[in-house]
Amino acid sequence: MAGSLTAAEKKIVKALIAKGWRNQDIHVWVNVGRATTVNFGRIAGVKADAGQAVASQEEVDQFILHRQSYDTQTGLNPYDDERLIRSREAMVLAVQIFNSGALKFKTEVFTVLSNIAWTYLLHEHYHRLGVAIVDANGNSLLLGQMIERQDCPLSAGIRDNLRAMKKLRDRVEHLILGKADLTWLPLFQACCLNFDKALTDLFGERLSLSKDLSYALQFARLSIEQASMVQKYEVPAHIAALDALLMEGMTEAQLANLEFQFRVIYTLEAASKSKAHFEFIHPDSAEGKEIHNVLGYLKAADEMYPHKPGKVVEAVVAAGHAFTSNDHTKAWRHYKVRPKKDVAHPENTDKNFCLYHQAHGDYTYSQAWVDRLIEAAADPVKLAAIRAEKL
Repeated sequence: MAGSLTAAEKKIVKALIAKGWRNQDIHVWVNVGRATTVNFGRIAGVKADAGQAVASQEEVDQFILHRQSYDTQTGLNPYDDERLIRSREAMVLAVQIFNSGALKFKTEVFTVLSNIAWTYLLHEHYHRLGVAIVDANGNSLLLGQMIERQDCPLSAGIRDNLRAMKKLRDRVEHLILGKADLTWLPLFQACCLNFDKALTDLFGERLSLSKDLSYALQFARLSIEQASMVQKYEVPAHIAALDALLMEGMTEAQLANLEFQFRVIYTLEAASKSKAHFEFIHPDSAEGKEIHNVLGYLKAADEMYPHKPGKVVEAVVAAGHAFTSNDHTKAWRHYKVRPKKDVAHPENTDKNFCLYHQAHGDYTYSQAWVDRLIEAAADPVKLAAIRAEKL
């Protein structure tokens, strides 16, 4: 029962009282690692019970060792959570070895260790549900079996990724794949993000690896040109055949699923130094949903910014609001949509709202900008803030 002492804990408490421990000290130790704590009344109740059995010294020593073994960051205990601890460590090892500049055995190790990590993770999930994970012959449920179960907690995209990872693992057990590590980076990155998502969804945010793993340090910078050259190397026939096998029978929607293979397309925009970095964020996270995800190469074109300043003002007025050209100038300054005149880089605009045209040296605006101004003009507080801007 939550908030109550177990029979074993009552014996421990009685033994600690007999040793002269204070109630408050016993209270602290008993509550270490508990989701629901017990109150002082439970300790006092054991103290007053003359018939309560007393734990042996060995049982007391084991209790203290158990309580000392909790990880303060994750809350995991090796005596209770061995599968989860080993699952996390297997994935950490997979990533660390893959990121090591001194090792070449990357795809092989990553596929094997990540398979172990996922297996332990799902074993713990099913164990807590009361599902037998080991049969009468001593054989445990395989990862391939668990992801095909009707009650598998993983999404379709994650299961597709794990099916592909299994095919790779089966091949690396028997074949040398050569310099193919970069070929399957999207699968591996998705596997990492999926693992952390499943880990936290099933067992809590405290277990996340996102703060424990970082990017590998480099001895040289990789330019855009260098990165593009990686894609120009010919892929060996047996690697291409295996890559085709991984994708066999999958629809375009499945292949485009970021849980199956993680893909990033980079755009070049002016950014402050604090923002000039790469960050991998799971698309289902709250932060991920706020980010403008680029899923294809999109070139800024005139049709995306059809409104000249005068047309913007006319559209706001047509929506029923008093709005002038002077208001518009103050608005783009207030929202920092474009730079002021005669700056070194007039093209440094907020591409959601404005584009600079080098050929004729002026700016045009998107429909999103018009919509934003109509909303602002309808709000007396926002409109007042715009008109307070100094020209």
